[in-house]
Amino acid sequence: MTDSSEPKQVFRADCPTRPILDQIADKWSMMTMAVLAEPKRFNQIKRQLEGVTQRVLTQTLRRLERNGMIERRVLPTSPVGVEYSLTPLGESLREPFSHLYTWAVEHADDIVARQRAYDARSTPAHPPQ
Repeated sequence: MTDSSEPKQVFRADCPTRPILDQIADKWSMMTMAVLAEPKRFNQIKRQLEGVTQRVLTQTLRRLERNGMIERRVLPTSPVGVEYSLTPLGESLREPFSHLYTWAVEHADDIVARQRAYDARSTPAHPPQ
């Protein structure tokens, strides 16, 4: 039974939260924001995110900047450098993200065990040839 005092959730296709949730749920976005505890240059970020390609990191940073989560600052160096940092809006996601990350760490072993059990049940004894 549902609580009638709670607003009914409608997951409409044009809901403005969809693209926001899509980005927040993106692993590279969350990991990028996690490494930006302090301002960093592109290559510093890339070195901390094992497996991310330059192209994917560039796209991720652009989307995060567009959505107001990070800011890009051109440094007065020669050659010109660029530094990325969290905005106050991006900083406001750190606490909820840390709870999600902690949950994932605490439950990772259980989830992997359940995946293996599922895969063992779903794999035919003799695969077709």
